[in-house]
Amino acid sequence: MRETMSEVNLNGVKQNKGVWLVKIPKYLSQQWEKATEKGEVGTITIGKKQGKTEVRFSLSEELTARGATGESDASLQVPRHHPLTMHTVKGQTMAVFSQTESEISLEGMVVHRAECRAVASDNYMKLKKLQIQESIKPQRFSQQLEKAVTHVFKPVANHSFNVAYQKKKKTEGKMVRAERQVVLDMLFSAFEKHHYYNIKDLVEITKQPVTYLKEIIREIGTYNSKGKHKNTWKLKREYRNYESEEEKDEEEMQTV
Repeated sequence: MRETMSEVNLNGVKQNKGVWLVKIPKYLSQQWEKATEKGEVGTITIGKKQGKTEVRFSLSEELTARGATGESDASLQVPRHHPLTMHTVKGQTMAVFSQTESEISLEGMVVHRAECRAVASDNYMKLKKLQIQESIKPQRFSQQLEKAVTHVFKPVANHSFNVAYQKKKKTEGKMVRAERQVVLDMLFSAFEKHHYYNIKDLVEITKQPVTYLKEIIREIGTYNSKGKHKNTWKLKREYRNYESEEEKDEEEMQTV
């Protein structure tokens, strides 16, 4: 299958656009998703403090008021102010791309890396506690029923076909395949005593897995699908030193 190659829109390079690569807490991205389309999620303030550059992100009042659960709950409000810790990008070349159904675009080269952290506060500690509780909450749990289940689909301890399969597996699991010639010797010895056997009897005599036994018996035997000895096996004529009762009867009928 031939893959189609998409052209990359490089307008971001031509415009010499510089972008920031910022790592943010999960709860902050969840709040951003609640914003209306093209709505404001917050503002970035860049200033000086004691001669050092200080960068801070402030979440919009609307998203802060919604709270961590999406409801207006003051006790679960997310932190609003987040200082950004800046990191150097020297020695690294990074770019930011965006993709739509029609094209892939280069938005710009990364000129600053930063890590967004919340200011420690009561609200923040409550939020972290809530996140920990949610993360350790089991995905599945047992629940006691107040009434008995009355619908027709009642649980079954073990289905009949499973029981039959396990029994068959247990029986055949104890059987180890013997050498082919050893199995043939056992079969010829058995047919010297009796001329007709069903497969169940042959399994019991040879102690061989039924599929393996059938593979061998097909080479030397014939299956009776009708007649007096229906559903049994007999040796092919070239492997026996006797005539079957049915063949004797046929010869007697021809003689008469």
